[in-house]
Amino acid sequence: MNIPLQITFRDMEHSDAVETDVRNQLDKLERLFPKLITGCRVMVECDHQHHHQGNLFHVRIDITVPGNELVASRQPDQHHAHEEMHVAIRDAFSAAKRQLERYADKLRGDVKSH
Repeated sequence: MNIPLQITFRDMEHSDAVETDVRNQLDKLERLFPKLITGCRVMVECDHQHHHQGNLFHVRIDITVPGNELVASRQPDQHHAHEEMHVAIRDAFSAAKRQLERYADKLRGDVKSH
């Protein structure tokens, strides 16, 4: 992986497993979109305010592409499946992939301008 990656943990301890999961997800994006991604910042945050359920996780991904920055985020209150950290990471990277697909289509001229 040649993409500069910055991972930030908020309200939680650093986790090697989470870092490995993020790096694997970014590797997949890099293979799908070679030479398109120039930088990536990932923020993983634990929301400790739920007492009746487990902690919910918020993942935000900022991807730098030529001439733009794409932001994919998954809020914990939108999906209670995000009680599992790896599900939140997977969903956020899925959203980032969709944004990269739209951006790549726009660069190729596959999107009609109205």
